[in-house]
Amino acid sequence: MAIISTISLWMIPILIGFILIHGTWKKVPTYETFVEGGKEGIKIAISIIPFLVGMLVAISIFRASGALEFFVGLLRPVLERIGVPPEIIPLAILRPISGNAALGVTSDLIATYGPDSFIGRLASVMQGSTDTTIYILTVYFGAVGIKKMGDALKIGLMADLIGYIASIIVVTIFFGMQ
Repeated sequence: MAIISTISLWMIPILIGFILIHGTWKKVPTYETFVEGGKEGIKIAISIIPFLVGMLVAISIFRASGALEFFVGLLRPVLERIGVPPEIIPLAILRPISGNAALGVTSDLIATYGPDSFIGRLASVMQGSTDTTIYILTVYFGAVGIKKMGDALKIGLMADLIGYIASIIVVTIFFGMQ
């Protein structure tokens, strides 16, 4: 375990050093290239602000309106019948939309049920096994002007669904229902 910890500690500095040495060897002006990349990064960050604001407003409305709780209430009987805790549905709904909202839900679940509970473990694995698909598509595709994102949305949400199902199966196998 100590060797893995040491490798992970040194991996990023070694990678950065390798890139700098390789760039210098290839006669690429590494510092100037880095600065230009930083300038482009700032431009992109500014260009995505409207998309971020729109996404955050939509999430707030969804939660404040009670639509999230209503949806969970509809799914509760089915989920309880198949052995899935309904408490994780807000996480499953919010994770593709917002990483911060999903992290908040995960933190609440862990605080309420404990980190070693089935729900706490399931929420943790779901958080790590899925991505912010809609957020990524909205912000990054919008920033570069891509309008047709239907196929990417379908594949991204399908990957999230597979991540949810795999999380439930893996946590059930390794930790069992409690």
